Amino acid sequence: MSRAIYPGSFDPVTNGHLDVIERARKLFDEVIVAVAHNDEKEALFTLQERLDLLQETVGKIDNVRIAQFEGLLVEFAMEQKARAVIRGLRAVSDFEFEFQMALMNRKLETGVETIFLMPKEEYTYLSSRIIKEIARLGGDISGFVPACVAKALRRKFNP
Repeated sequence: MSRAIYPGSFDPVTNGHLDVIERARKLFDEVIVAVAHNDEKEALFTLQERLDLLQETVGKIDNVRIAQFEGLLVEFAMEQKARAVIRGLRAVSDFEFEFQMALMNRKLETGVETIFLMPKEEYTYLSSRIIKEIARLGGDISGFVPACVAKALRRKFNP
């Protein structure tokens, strides 16, 4: 079975993330959407909320599994018997950081490859950070995130 890890903070999950997951599903028997737990990074949504939102959006899709991880991504990939890490690239500006991470991961574990996938053109401008800012300012985010995420963002910013 070919298995890939799609890691991220998913704070929150966007339509761009969902597009990359769909693309990865066509290439692998199983895609593990892995939510990174990082105490040093302040997230809007708790780890459990992010896991729940992912479960609601992609948890019932065949060959997609939701998980959380701490520590080194390549160690998690090896534990999961994954042979690839999926990374989404929106723009050239993403590439430099992602390229450095891919090379370091290869140095740490040669058995795990990094595969870069580009989302549909209509999602290249999306980022969780921008979505949160639009939501915080009361803008319409319904075209950028799944309905459950839009609802959760409204609750966060308009309690």
